[in-house]
Amino acid sequence: MRIDIAKDVLEHNDALAEQNRRRFAEAGVFVVDLMASPGAGKTTTILATIAALRDRYRIAVIEGDIASRVDAEKIAEHGIPAVQINTGGACHLESAMIQRAVDHLDLDALDLVIVENVGNLVCPTEFDLGEHAKVMILSVPEGHDKPYKYPGIFEISEAVILNKYDTLAVFDFDEAEFRSVVGRLNPRAPIFPMSAKTGEGVAAWADWLAARIEAVKEGRDDA
Repeated sequence: MRIDIAKDVLEHNDALAEQNRRRFAEAGVFVVDLMASPGAGKTTTILATIAALRDRYRIAVIEGDIASRVDAEKIAEHGIPAVQINTGGACHLESAMIQRAVDHLDLDALDLVIVENVGNLVCPTEFDLGEHAKVMILSVPEGHDKPYKYPGIFEISEAVILNKYDTLAVFDFDEAEFRSVVGRLNPRAPIFPMSAKTGEGVAAWADWLAARIEAVKEGRDDA
């Protein structure tokens, strides 16, 4: 007899993700899951996003890390509610973790929840958290060949942030090839070149996110 443990795990995760999704819908809160490699600039991107949108929307952050509270503390220093999830070695967040984290947030007082997933380009693609959108962050120093090596994360992402764009002249990064490969994998996903550190390109990303937030607030199907 063969027992498919992976299937059971994913089915249980998906069931809880649906509960999360209903909860977010009832509160009219948009939830985005940010995925990236370690060092791609997830936390810096979150801080840049907060700076761009905090005057328009009420924001909270759920931070996923194997250990420590460093990133959550950085967010909290900016006056933004932050909940830290430590996975204790797991390479991704799961819907049950999000469910417990959300219990510490007042969803009725929020418009946007940003989830920073654990730094990994493989495992987070398999786990639905109940989010409205998964967004992938790739930094220029990582190289333009990442879509060849990790196609799955590009295929499921609703948008791609090309971070550390201000370093393009320093690294051997073929932007045209990168765009071509991502376009073949996921032609519907916009690519946002930006530098979270300098602020270059952040406005375009923030505008895309704001449109999605408004759709959820209005209960539209295009959320």
